[in-house]
Amino acid sequence: MRVRAPRIVGIDVARGLAVLGMFVAHTFPQETDSELIVDGRSAILFATLAGVSLGLLTGGAHPDRAPRRLARRGVAIRALFLFLLGAALTVLPSHIAIILDYYGIMFALMIPALFLPRVVLGTVAAFLAVAAPLATTWVTDAGPQTGWAGLGAEYFLVGNYPALVWLPFLLVGLLCTRSDLSRPRTQHWMMLGGTLAMVAGYGSALVIPFVSAEAHSGSTAEIVGSGGFAITLIGLLLWLDRFRVSRIILQPIAATGSMPLTIYTLQILLLAGCVAYADTAAWVPEYPGLPLMFGLMIASVIFSMAWRRLFGAGPLERMLRRLSGFDRTPRGSMPEATTRQP
Repeated sequence: MRVRAPRIVGIDVARGLAVLGMFVAHTFPQETDSELIVDGRSAILFATLAGVSLGLLTGGAHPDRAPRRLARRGVAIRALFLFLLGAALTVLPSHIAIILDYYGIMFALMIPALFLPRVVLGTVAAFLAVAAPLATTWVTDAGPQTGWAGLGAEYFLVGNYPALVWLPFLLVGLLCTRSDLSRPRTQHWMMLGGTLAMVAGYGSALVIPFVSAEAHSGSTAEIVGSGGFAITLIGLLLWLDRFRVSRIILQPIAATGSMPLTIYTLQILLLAGCVAYADTAAWVPEYPGLPLMFGLMIASVIFSMAWRRLFGAGPLERMLRRLSGFDRTPRGSMPEATTRQP
């Protein structure tokens, strides 16, 4: 018999904002190279929430109650599923840098960290925030790699979402979950700590020559600053979750965030269709373009709310949950409340 804890609305809202932010980043027409607030930060918010979800799937604030072998196997299956789905979506002409196959690598790397103490999670995250960008610079300076070495460098250090550079976001998300997301004290520390990280990351880029915190730069300053932004936002949404008015107002966004993998995949399929049929079909909207952006956002919210009311979990979320075994969790072991993303 399986037991599912109530969903954490604040986490779903955060995922929904990440999804909608990605829509803006992918479809907003820009005539200059100026950076939008969603650039980079939407994906980083997703990555941080991935760590939160891994924590929720493996016992939340009480990992000692989770069957560890089953948890690791379930996460490994999720990692493989995401990698294969991401590789398949990469083939499509969507003009989007697909993140799911990189997420698959990140999930696999997180398996040894699932049940580490919080102090170790924080230490490893801090180490990687400094060491991974340095390693990326070294590999980049060494010149292009070929074969398996090139593929490894792509996924771990120099790609669009290099796993070792992005792993600190998942580690910090997992750390926050182990600190009990329902506690007001945890929420306050997330808001305070995230704000201080933003000041440190973005502030260092302002005052230190040659330091950049630009989106997708993969620098330590970006990791600290944008990671702090994600933690601050999640903490704020968890705190707002205590107020009924907030829950009602944000419910449409929460519905979208309850099935982010489905919505993300449908987005890629639609954008690939826009590219493939742009010259032959009158129905294809301008891409990028504001009508397409708002259409995606509105359609996603309406679809998510209708599907959730009629069927519950999103189709890809339901499939992934069954494949990974998290819908067969015995009573008292792993709470399945907020599963997630990529």
